[in-house]
Amino acid sequence: MYPNNGTGHDEKPPPPPPMQIAQYPPAGAAPGQWTTGLCGCCEDPSNCIITWCCPCITFGQNAEIIDGGATSACCVGGLIYYLLANVGVACLYTCGYRKKLRGLHSLQEDPCDDCLVHCFCLPCALCQEHRELKNRGFDPSIGWAANAQKMNQGAATMPPMMQGMGR
Repeated sequence: MYPNNGTGHDEKPPPPPPMQIAQYPPAGAAPGQWTTGLCGCCEDPSNCIITWCCPCITFGQNAEIIDGGATSACCVGGLIYYLLANVGVACLYTCGYRKKLRGLHSLQEDPCDDCLVHCFCLPCALCQEHRELKNRGFDPSIGWAANAQKMNQGAATMPPMMQGMGR
């Protein structure tokens, strides 16, 4: 039974607002710039090892966060990656997620075209994207639902942003 709203009818409580991916760079990062370089794998050695041994795991985790949970689970993204990798065209699928990540955070296409980065440096690109998500407050390894819960809890405890008077 839901609480009575005073009109004699029981109503469901409203759903929580959807979580939005932050559009602003983390502290110390320049707008439009990646927070780490393409070859910065030493910054997260555990993810580097996982990506070199089984890139479908890192890709699946990244895709779930980049899609905002629309990819039902990282397993789906990882499975698609695995199947496409077996025929040698995984980079054609994964480069779209790099482009989407860049669009979400207004990042530059660096060091070159997204598809070229994924065709020639796929493990490095996946690691960089994983680090970028982590540096922007997400933990791809726990999935979208846990990240959404973490962000919503953080939003509930943060004071509202004050805006100055505009003309």
